[in-house]
Amino acid sequence: MSPTYDVIVIGLGGMGSAAAHHLSARGARVLGLEKFGPVHNRGSSHGGSRITRQSYFEDPAYVPLLLRSYELYEELERATGREIATLCGGVMVGRPDSRTVSGSLLSAEQWDLPHEMLDASEIRRRFPTLTPKDDEVALFEARAGLVRPENTVAAHLQLATRQGADLHFEEPMTRWEPYRDGVRVHTAENTYTAAHLVICPGAWAPQLLTDLGVPFTIERQVMYWFQPRGGVQPFLPENHPIYIWEDAAGVQAYGFPSIDGPELGAKVAFFRKGVVTTPETIDRTVHEDEVQAMADHMSRHIPDLPGAFLKAATCMYSNTADEHFVIARHPAHPESVTVACGFSGHGFKFVPVVGEIVADLALTGTTDHPIGLFDPHRLAAAPA
Repeated sequence: MSPTYDVIVIGLGGMGSAAAHHLSARGARVLGLEKFGPVHNRGSSHGGSRITRQSYFEDPAYVPLLLRSYELYEELERATGREIATLCGGVMVGRPDSRTVSGSLLSAEQWDLPHEMLDASEIRRRFPTLTPKDDEVALFEARAGLVRPENTVAAHLQLATRQGADLHFEEPMTRWEPYRDGVRVHTAENTYTAAHLVICPGAWAPQLLTDLGVPFTIERQVMYWFQPRGGVQPFLPENHPIYIWEDAAGVQAYGFPSIDGPELGAKVAFFRKGVVTTPETIDRTVHEDEVQAMADHMSRHIPDLPGAFLKAATCMYSNTADEHFVIARHPAHPESVTVACGFSGHGFKFVPVVGEIVADLALTGTTDHPIGLFDPHRLAAAPA
């Protein structure tokens, strides 16, 4: 007889691990299935750090979810003793009319978030490593900082296991089908049944959610670590904020203070500018011309940062057409399937609250969180 659960979660990366935690914390019998090992580096939840911030230039509608995520970061740290969030402050830099600056200011003002506006001379005075042009400004947010992706995933898996969830790694789903009032899920090893299925596919969304009717574009991204000229002291978290810097051409780059010791320098990356790929064909080799392009770009903003190149790593964005998330009951299977996908390169800071939302949807069909922006119907492909 097939083992039976209340909920089966497909994918145990950032979103799936959080869903498994929140579902099992509410007493649900949970099975989690992951095609790789725990806390793997094959998807989108690795690289040591992700920016977190509340003055959200993407849309003010995200702010309530960010405020809840911050509460859940603290709960996760208390429950597991793991380092989850470091609030070292952050600057969103660019011309006043850039999306990065104007959008951040819009969210800050709409939600009355603490912030400061800095002109170029004040940016240079407060943060001597940064060299903005005279026409650039910054929104400074003291409660911005970074979250640790691997620690976050490990903490959610730890709590889910402690709460009785069955988590199976190296066991990918091969297919699923409606079964009685729920679902039946097949793997190479077994067949399982459940009242509800949660699909958190990450970059595998195009393969696992073909019937969702939402086009996804998978984008290869590269993260770089450089040893700053003169050492990491000016780049330590007590001296240096996280930053998102939009230049006059609209190119955004982002970076972090030095958080893993002097031998690992500081991390920086472009936001987007990647190439279309698939999880099966992604080029995981980082080439010399890519390293040089990153170093050349950052030398115009933070001249001391791109000293010696240390290492690089690839990951993947799962983009929707409007770069907003998809979180909902599956339109074609509204009674038995919930999906969380299309996080478009800016989702990790929301991992804890997404787990809470997914648990709401799976167990009750609704949530008190404002998720109207994430309705998949807005992206559904027109009939041929």
